[in-house]
Amino acid sequence: MSGGVYGGDEVGALVFDIGSFSVRAGYAGEDCPKADFPTTVGLLTLEEGGGLELDGEKEKKGKTFHIDTNALHVPRDGAEVMSPLKNGMIEDWECFRAILDHTYSKHVKSEPNLHPVLMSEALWNTRAKREKLTELMFEQYNIPAFFLCKTAVLTAFANGRSTGLVLDSGATHTTAIPVHDGYVLQQGIVKSPLAGDFISMQCRELFQEMAIDIIPPYMIAAKEPVREGAPPNWKKKEKLPQVSKSWHNYMCNGLSGNTMLGVGHVVTTSIGMCDIDIRPGLYGSVIVTGGNTLLQGFTDRLNRELSQKTPPSMRLKLIASNSTMERKFSPWIGGSILASLGTFQQMWISKQEYEEGGKQCVERKCP
Repeated sequence: MSGGVYGGDEVGALVFDIGSFSVRAGYAGEDCPKADFPTTVGLLTLEEGGGLELDGEKEKKGKTFHIDTNALHVPRDGAEVMSPLKNGMIEDWECFRAILDHTYSKHVKSEPNLHPVLMSEALWNTRAKREKLTELMFEQYNIPAFFLCKTAVLTAFANGRSTGLVLDSGATHTTAIPVHDGYVLQQGIVKSPLAGDFISMQCRELFQEMAIDIIPPYMIAAKEPVREGAPPNWKKKEKLPQVSKSWHNYMCNGLSGNTMLGVGHVVTTSIGMCDIDIRPGLYGSVIVTGGNTLLQGFTDRLNRELSQKTPPSMRLKLIASNSTMERKFSPWIGGSILASLGTFQQMWISKQEYEEGGKQCVERKCP
């Protein structure tokens, strides 16, 4: 069966970019994702489970998953928070399926078997997880075609580049990824845990040192008037559910961190690990992406640091979109462009190819 039947205007492909912080999903060819909600979900373990789904609450096998912002932010007795991802890879497949189910039913509002799916993946994703995901999408969701693509390649594509150094700073880690002619150079990947979550933790510790109490919105009953210049006096709610520590910390943005490399050092180390012949192309196209890079002064400081470290023979160029949306969603946007190209339609793993070659075909078709 020709891959071309999936393309064009007849049936829209879906693009999923599921990161550590948020889930982005929508139709290829559109400017921005239809869905953008937290990857973190609330988990309530029940004695009995049905098959019920109400407003982002997916109940099965004795567990209720509270998915999406509104459902997640409601305080509940004993509800824990969890994520299906660990280190950017799928760890909890049941939770991952609940997120997919929610996306299809509440955001896409269409049957999975009608749409090819392009999904982003972490650069260090394992062969076993890639194959399991391929099997899940074809067997459980009965999709007509599938493709897996590295996030850095999609980001480069979104910025009109096939070669460049992608600096991706999100919630859990900051990564420098060299891309050459559309392929990731694995030997040059450098990762640091200095990212958004770590900065949130540092802010929380600073507040604690200053004896400032962090009161998340769910605990606030009212803001009491105080004299001018004094800190705000929040009146707490008196009756609250016995929420779990993990859920309370999530609402306060709390977590732990460790030692790490600075952002400029991450970039220069990565480029230094690549072949000397391609270094000019990497220095000349440093693509900045990820929600954490939207911090005020991030790109200015990075530009200043790299200008001091770049060899005199190299020309430095930082590519950082001024659009908040493009910086946050660049892997999704790259996937949206890619999956809607006529020339891409032959790249899909078709249902027939999967049935003939098995889940192993993902290694051959998706580099």
